[in-house]
Amino acid sequence: VQLVESGGGLVQAGGSLRLPCAASGTIVSINAMVWYRQAPGQQRELVATITSGGNTNYVDSVKGRFTISRDNAKKTVYLQMNSLKPGDTAVYYCNMKIATTLYLRNYWGQGTQVTVSS
Repeated sequence: VQLVESGGGLVQAGGSLRLPCAASGTIVSINAMVWYRQAPGQQRELVATITSGGNTNYVDSVKGRFTISRDNAKKTVYLQMNSLKPGDTAVYYCNMKIATTLYLRNYWGQGTQVTVSS
């Protein structure tokens, strides 16, 4: 199983980015899909979660600005980020709880850099 993120880049404050993360491999099902971020010198922070049933949850600092969604047919989770702030600058990682024929475990993407300039 492999997770691949894309969509990161450099954007001015107030701008938007959309991050997709696609899973591939022999996958039976995907439970929760989660976006984390890690800024330089800081611990990794949970940003947003979406369950298999579509329920979502966000860290307070992104509520009203970020939207997490999923496309089960494409095995993809998205993070739509609007009204970006310099404080959103970080490497963004996706995480999925995936069932294969052998395991149920968490998988991580490689990360994508998001830089917001003031």
